[in-house]
Amino acid sequence: MGRPRILIVEKLMTDHESNKLEGKWIDESYLKYPVIRENVDVYYMENGERKLLLKFRTNCISSSLIRTGWKSYKDLAKPSRGRGASAGPIDMESQYWKKRNLVNTSKWSTGYLKPDGTVSKMKVNNQVASNPIGFYEAASNFCKLPCRLTHFTRTNYDKYNEGLPFIQKISSLFEKLIPESYEKQLKKANLKPHLKIPDTCFSTITINRNFRTACHKDAGDFKDGFGNLTVIERGKYHGGYTVFPQFGVGIDARSGDFLAMDVHQWHSNTPLYETEEDKIFNLQMDPAFKDNPEVGTVGIYEKYTRLTFVCYLREKISNCPDEIDPRYLGKSGHSKISESI
Repeated sequence: MGRPRILIVEKLMTDHESNKLEGKWIDESYLKYPVIRENVDVYYMENGERKLLLKFRTNCISSSLIRTGWKSYKDLAKPSRGRGASAGPIDMESQYWKKRNLVNTSKWSTGYLKPDGTVSKMKVNNQVASNPIGFYEAASNFCKLPCRLTHFTRTNYDKYNEGLPFIQKISSLFEKLIPESYEKQLKKANLKPHLKIPDTCFSTITINRNFRTACHKDAGDFKDGFGNLTVIERGKYHGGYTVFPQFGVGIDARSGDFLAMDVHQWHSNTPLYETEEDKIFNLQMDPAFKDNPEVGTVGIYEKYTRLTFVCYLREKISNCPDEIDPRYLGKSGHSKISESI
């Protein structure tokens, strides 16, 4: 992968100032450094100690594994209204929300009136194409779901298994680049091996499609681990940089690249957009998805596709029992139990 450049950065704003960015859109005006497109290790100084912010490597996942990941997982970034601050401020003029009567709207969450005139029990977020596969700990909300394979893993179990070489490659890159963090995460994952994605240190993968995240920190993942992100793209687009606004750093992660990053720092994405040249190219492509235009999910009606895969270990997965309810397993006879995650 070549010798990386070393970049040492400073905080451009205090923690208190950066906390105010939660749920807000971040653009290129937050960048102090040129957008990163080459191999680099980025560190920052805190209390006199050098800490790792991210490691980025280009073109390190083969085209054959990219094809495997696309074939297996391209349809699994399902609509979700539960992505919290990362889904951004509620857009009352969006196609999705204009069909509904909103109540108690605040920042990135809102209630709404159901057809019977009652207010929804849950406050939800903008609907985006983002969905977890793999394993999840017990739900604490009204669903009261146990530790399990997620719904879309169970109902697409064969595809999930066929794509594992792609996920295993991501885990091996993590092991190579940040071995100490990898070993800590693997040790934690091995406490519940039946809830670990085979031959990885991950329990879960979040798949996003054309999802521009607002400023957020990842919640619920292993506190001593790193987020592992890779991209599969189809067609042409610009933007979508992964930005750490407190440090002025942005990364242009594209197909075949790998980004290990401290997801417990504030991060976001810049807008995705097409140039005129991009549009001409993309219009020539056959559709890759069968989307219902009436749904109003953000980002899924573009001709280009940017799938991001964020691989991690759920912190509370180690609290799960040593066996899980067979109804929530894949293998033969997929469960058809519906769930919110």
